[in-house]
Amino acid sequence: MNWGRVAAAVLIFVVGPAAAVEGWAAQTQTAESSMGKVDAFVRAEMARENVPGVAIGIVRKGEAIAVKGYGYANVELGVPVSGATIFQSGSVGKQFTATAVMLLVEDGKIGLDDSITKYFTDAPASWRPITVRNLLTHTSGLPNYEAQGENSSGGPGALDYRHDYTEEELTRVAYRLSPDFAPGTRWSYSNTGYVLLGILIHKVSGQFYGDVLRDRVFAPLGMSTARVITEYDIVPNRSAGYRLEAGEIKNQEWISPVFNTTADGSLYLTMNDFIACDRGLRAHAILKPQSWSQINTPVALKSGKTFPYGFGWEVSESNGKPWYHHGGAWQGFKTYISRYLADDLTIMVLTNLADAVPQRFVDGIADILDPKLAKIEPTAPISDSDPAVADHARMLLKKASETEISPQDLPDVVRGEIAGVGKYYTSLLQPLGRLQRLDLLDRRDLGDDRVSTYAAVFAGGTVRTEIGLTADGRVSRFLIQPE
Repeated sequence: MNWGRVAAAVLIFVVGPAAAVEGWAAQTQTAESSMGKVDAFVRAEMARENVPGVAIGIVRKGEAIAVKGYGYANVELGVPVSGATIFQSGSVGKQFTATAVMLLVEDGKIGLDDSITKYFTDAPASWRPITVRNLLTHTSGLPNYEAQGENSSGGPGALDYRHDYTEEELTRVAYRLSPDFAPGTRWSYSNTGYVLLGILIHKVSGQFYGDVLRDRVFAPLGMSTARVITEYDIVPNRSAGYRLEAGEIKNQEWISPVFNTTADGSLYLTMNDFIACDRGLRAHAILKPQSWSQINTPVALKSGKTFPYGFGWEVSESNGKPWYHHGGAWQGFKTYISRYLADDLTIMVLTNLADAVPQRFVDGIADILDPKLAKIEPTAPISDSDPAVADHARMLLKKASETEISPQDLPDVVRGEIAGVGKYYTSLLQPLGRLQRLDLLDRRDLGDDRVSTYAAVFAGGTVRTEIGLTADGRVSRFLIQPE
């Protein structure tokens, strides 16, 4: 169905016959022109990124103006993507875990400012200052499971993705983790925190977190095909996940069936499910208004500054109004959702390639529909008033290009950001040769840190690097991404 035509046709009953025909024609032409540009952009970006399959959903002012599939849900079988194709959520699923927690807060079974040791009674003493709110907002200090000990090289204490962990076993693995910083003083993304939230939901409700989502979130919202990942059941319209290896599409790597059901983002969802979810978010369904307000409020750090993250959502600003967004990545899938309140617009993109960058799809579609909302990554250099930061970046890039950078090289960078990526950074930079220049693209405050983004121009190509500095000049963040 052409939703542009449906929306435009309503005008016939409002503005009178002559004006209605003219308005209908103009609005239809505009809608068709925009969607034609969206189609062309999506196909071009798919080709550029070598993405097998993409689903997009666009909701404006409560009306779904596009629910479309492109490419293949299954390359081997030649099955096309549609609005009913099942994708994996990745961390976009964290919003549903947060919603389930808030339902139990409203039930009086969980307190946001309770120490998590109230529920995990045998947790280490170092966990006592950590609250449920800290887990929801990634301010607990707990690193990701994969950042612990020597796990990235498969040493002692390593997390084995092919082992069927019970909740008790996962809890014991988490207990071996010590916080990287005092709870509430910094922000650092932690899948561990959301895995623990899923276990907490089970402890206080008596139900597996996925069953709570099924009964109290998915069913009320009309998300009829949403569910926790399963390797055992027959799942109609399930897509395959892929990765790139030397430019060639390969199947996703296998994860143990039970470990693939944790609350940090292990869900099956279709674009139709996300459309139903967006309808519920607009209506502030399921939860009380004060609960939604907490979900959508940036977390306040101990310093009094805020970080742009609520409960399972990044909370920023676009065109002067709130912008709620989040990405996800897991097992050969990448997802991204943006809700722009300034234009009453939601854009959702689901892909089945681990190497895809769905935010580029979202940003490009937003630029077509309303350029004021687009968040295309900056590409034009700006004046750099603090060259000492660039010196830090040059030193780290040189180190990363010569040898595998490790957490020991960056003691103030939280383990979750650097563990396991040193080898990747070296493999990315070594073929590029000598660093020729650094162009500053962006500088902003994130919580207590000042983050600078550079285009690092090498003889053989360009990468984007981010470096964060604390108020006293310590490196708190270091990321490298291909252009």
